[in-house]
Amino acid sequence: MLKSNIGWSTQEDAYLSGKDSAAKAVVDLVQTKVAFVYTSVDYNVEKVLEGAKSELGTAPIIGCTSSGGIIVPDGFITSDHGFTGIMAFGDPDMTVGVGGSKKGKSARETGRKVALEAMKNAGTDAVPSYFYMVASPGEEEDYVKGIEDVIGNVPFFGGSAADNTVEGKWSIYTGNEIFSDGVAVAFFYTDKPMSNVYTGAYHETTNSGIITKVDGKRTLVEIDGVPAMKKYAEWTGKKLKDLNGGNLLVETITAPLGVKDRLGDLIAIRHPMNGNKDYSMNIGNHLAVNTAVIQMQGSVDELIDSTGKTLKETKKSLEGEPAAYLLVHCGGRKLGIGDRIEEVVKKLKKEAGDTPFMTIFTFGEYGQMEHGVNTCGGLMLSFTAFGK
Repeated sequence: MLKSNIGWSTQEDAYLSGKDSAAKAVVDLVQTKVAFVYTSVDYNVEKVLEGAKSELGTAPIIGCTSSGGIIVPDGFITSDHGFTGIMAFGDPDMTVGVGGSKKGKSARETGRKVALEAMKNAGTDAVPSYFYMVASPGEEEDYVKGIEDVIGNVPFFGGSAADNTVEGKWSIYTGNEIFSDGVAVAFFYTDKPMSNVYTGAYHETTNSGIITKVDGKRTLVEIDGVPAMKKYAEWTGKKLKDLNGGNLLVETITAPLGVKDRLGDLIAIRHPMNGNKDYSMNIGNHLAVNTAVIQMQGSVDELIDSTGKTLKETKKSLEGEPAAYLLVHCGGRKLGIGDRIEEVVKKLKKEAGDTPFMTIFTFGEYGQMEHGVNTCGGLMLSFTAFGK
């Protein structure tokens, strides 16, 4: 049977924060098979991990920095000097292999490398039941391609490392490495069920167009032959001057863009991040010319309500009784929710009941729909339930 515990700390000393969190997370676990570790960019991450490993021993570790805080059954956890949260799994019938690396020659090549490392560390060359991924923002899709070069289309979940202010101060780590640009994975070998619900929980508007020009993979230059920012301003009624630079990131939280998957079952949200002088937009994920882009809509009330609804759906879709929930929530959505974050806490606690859960805040979210493919997006929720 899978058992999970949550530990957290806001000790001012980073080492003690890691140590105290880990000590709580391993209570009554006969053998810790994996520890998800999330902490703050305000801490010395190396010291946090030293403290955590003093209690976790040789248990595999994987995690990243979370934007501004975490949510656990005790509430929204944050402080001016930092925070740490650890979710540990114990299950005699589960094997978990972790692999991680800073980016090498290319993201795809690095994805292949960490997949092979995770299999080796699990003591097998078999394909996992499912896997967790954490990467640096920017090339998530290419890391996934590299991993799938090795194991094929295996269901995954996770999110990108984050900091508090989109400055690139984030960290990704395993028990052996800490880096800001790269990828880490945890391969799960188990007969216990996993259920992931991946959604933006926005609704479509009637505003849509064809992407007619991109620069690289993530700069949207034109929609229907019109500069992207001008088309977006036309759709939303927003003023161009309010969309310049980093203002675009905030202005689009409740009105982002979306692209449908090949089956039409999933709309992957594309978060405009920066408005450029030529009226192009830097976007948080990959784009493709001659595909449709849709203007999405969601009020702050809807962003809050979606958390409870999505967890309820996640619980319902799991075969059997849940042992734990790992809830990946976009940091941009949290920014839009602002001081109302306690309303999210209330909804998650209601739906989770007595089941341990941890919510982290990321700068990119990953998942898939049934019969779909592994997908990366932004401003999304990737809620995962693990069966007992």
